[in-house]
Amino acid sequence: MTFIYLEHCKINRDNGAITVKTQSGITNIPAAAISVLLFGPGTDVTHRAMELIGDTGVTVIWVGEHGVRYYAHGRALTNHATLLLKQAQLVSNEKKHIQVARKMYQLRFPNEDVSKLTMQQLRGREGSRIRSLYREQAQKWNVAWGRREYKTDDYQSGDPVNKALSAGNACLYGLAHAVICALGCSPGLGFVHVGHELAFAYDIADLYKAETTIPIAFELASEKPDDIGSAARRRLRDEMRKGHILDRMVHDIKFLLSDDEWQEEDYKSTLYLWDNVQGELDHGVSYAEEGDDG
Repeated sequence: MTFIYLEHCKINRDNGAITVKTQSGITNIPAAAISVLLFGPGTDVTHRAMELIGDTGVTVIWVGEHGVRYYAHGRALTNHATLLLKQAQLVSNEKKHIQVARKMYQLRFPNEDVSKLTMQQLRGREGSRIRSLYREQAQKWNVAWGRREYKTDDYQSGDPVNKALSAGNACLYGLAHAVICALGCSPGLGFVHVGHELAFAYDIADLYKAETTIPIAFELASEKPDDIGSAARRRLRDEMRKGHILDRMVHDIKFLLSDDEWQEEDYKSTLYLWDNVQGELDHGVSYAEEGDDG
């Protein structure tokens, strides 16, 4: 299911299932089948439900109506720090920071060499690509298009395309956030986006907008559904499943944080003691010298 948006309901649990009670009745959702829950207005969740959500590693995000405004989140459980340490090393070294950002743009331009481009050049090339994509989609679906506008406090004032983009992007951010937390990384340590607690989630989500939320938004605008935000979320859910977006996010994050020295087998749940001379030492071992009373 990857993600589910809920509003105006009572959320509880029944053994291993999350129960959603509305005026229409009660629906049971297997907790193990969910990556992220988006809680909209009128959502009431019990402590018992949060116990199950935490135990199964589901990320919870409290959002505004139609899922277009972020308020807060609950982080999924993790039991390792391998990728987090690697992420911190890369983001704090300017040369390595730029290399990761270039790898992000390389995923967008697979047939081009971007290894020598500056960040300014990369941003300019990406901006041109997205503008061209907007024009192509507007022409393909015969939809009027001006510019991307998102008002967090006035979702309803947007045109159909912008509404669909906002709703779809919010869900894409939620999934990226869930995957990042599940891998033990920090959603706040971004490489292209910086300074926001979800900067890395924005970095990862941007890798997939050109194939998901943007074409979906223009197609739905041409179809004129009654609730374009809801339609965008459902269509995005289907496209993410067909495109294996969740699996690709896991692979791409590991790729972005990898280098020649890091190997896949290093990614595991392990606890060490830090030593500035000897490196990592086994924990749970007494290192007291013989005769040391300390």
